Amino acid sequence: MGDKVTAREFTRADRREFRRKVQRCSDALERMLSEGRFVDDVEPFEPLLGMEIELNLVRADMSPAMVNVSALAAIDDDSVFQPELGQFNVEMNVRPGPLAGEATFELERGLRASLHLADARIREQDAALVMIGMLPTLELEHLDYGRITANPRYELLNQQIFAARGEDIELDVEGVALPGRDADVLRADTDSVAPEAACTSLQLHLRVAPDEFAAHWNTAQCLAGVQVATAANSPFLAGRALWHESRVPIFEQATDTRPPELRNQGVRPRVWFGERWIDSALDLFEENARYFPALLPELDEEDPLERLESGETPALSELQMHNGTIYRWNRPVYDHVDGDPHLRIENRVLPAGPTVLDMMANAALYYGVIRSLVDSGAALWERMPFEDARHNLAAGARYGMEAQVRWPGLGLVPVDELVLRHLLPLADAGLADFGLSAKARDRYLDVIEGRCRTRQTGAAWQRDQVVRREAAGENRRSALVGMLGDYVGHMREGDPVHTWV
Repeated sequence: MGDKVTAREFTRADRREFRRKVQRCSDALERMLSEGRFVDDVEPFEPLLGMEIELNLVRADMSPAMVNVSALAAIDDDSVFQPELGQFNVEMNVRPGPLAGEATFELERGLRASLHLADARIREQDAALVMIGMLPTLELEHLDYGRITANPRYELLNQQIFAARGEDIELDVEGVALPGRDADVLRADTDSVAPEAACTSLQLHLRVAPDEFAAHWNTAQCLAGVQVATAANSPFLAGRALWHESRVPIFEQATDTRPPELRNQGVRPRVWFGERWIDSALDLFEENARYFPALLPELDEEDPLERLESGETPALSELQMHNGTIYRWNRPVYDHVDGDPHLRIENRVLPAGPTVLDMMANAALYYGVIRSLVDSGAALWERMPFEDARHNLAAGARYGMEAQVRWPGLGLVPVDELVLRHLLPLADAGLADFGLSAKARDRYLDVIEGRCRTRQTGAAWQRDQVVRREAAGENRRSALVGMLGDYVGHMREGDPVHTWV
């Protein structure tokens, strides 16, 4: 959820000063880019696979466990596990590992071991970890203000979003009908941003040299709809069968600061795909400053331009804070380590789960295709209208593996066909260029191939299981609880979701 905040109230003067400081940060970043101040401009760096995984907590009866504070105390590893927005959430930060040789196997083993140890330590809290995009046993009563984690940032974020909006947030999602059923509809008003906590994701980080940033970001935007379609794992909320990847519409609505009148005027949403291809990372940061008022105008004493003049690396604190309250599906990130600044793309479209192997496969597809397409120099985005990329995200989220996406040279194509015939070979070539071994490439890309051939994602499996249980006489609540119990068992065994029965 971003950086910590210390202020509990913000004045009008704070907001004006914050706007000025964001502009000075943008000016400093522009100078750093033009003067080649980034270490990636002059030194090659080893590509790293970086992940953040948001997790749910459940009790033995599969209901949400509102115990993240005590669970984190029991895990006792704040370098890896941290609180998230909802009391039933925690976040896991995975130490970046190289995309070369068979190093991903060690990363995969380490991830399994960390999750196993954490799960064992929280048993005394009557809690267990679940990697899933949206917990199917969540009800609207679990998503009120009282379920937000006690943290100044979350409290202030909730307060500021509602102050900007001036009224309750509306959730309005028409689902994709289960076979033989009418489509479910979720319509509800909420007085907090807690529904955002229902959306648990896998976030992938890719460090990029500044002069290659635009090509990588544009390509990631092209790929977003395919990622969502092939990895969908969020089909149920509040007892309703919604989209295959319901995180997308719920997240967009749960943090929307715009009342209907501002939406009608075309004011941009804070959960945003964007509206154009870019030429530089600076384009995105400048759009953030130009279009979005501050939610958390926390001020830092540093003057970024003065720090730059002194030969030191500025933190750009206001720019980072503001950027952290604008939820692009591919978010630009400025950071620095030991005084060395760098840029990253934070890919936010994927759900968590269903298994460690599935998430590694999702990462492999993303990193491999991005590398291959960018290195080809063909500039896919120059042949894809931006509206097609936006359409693909919505189609992939709504229909999952049943989606048809628009692709240059192919027109409207089933997503499984696109991946099998075109993107998997690109992913294999891109991962080979990173230096990943054939054994590792086969392990992860075979999972994606299996999903496409069976057309079974986590979302498809969940939907099928609920249909079967209801056909056997169970009501929706019982079917969701039983399905989730089976899901957790499969998740712990670790076999990829396309093999589940």
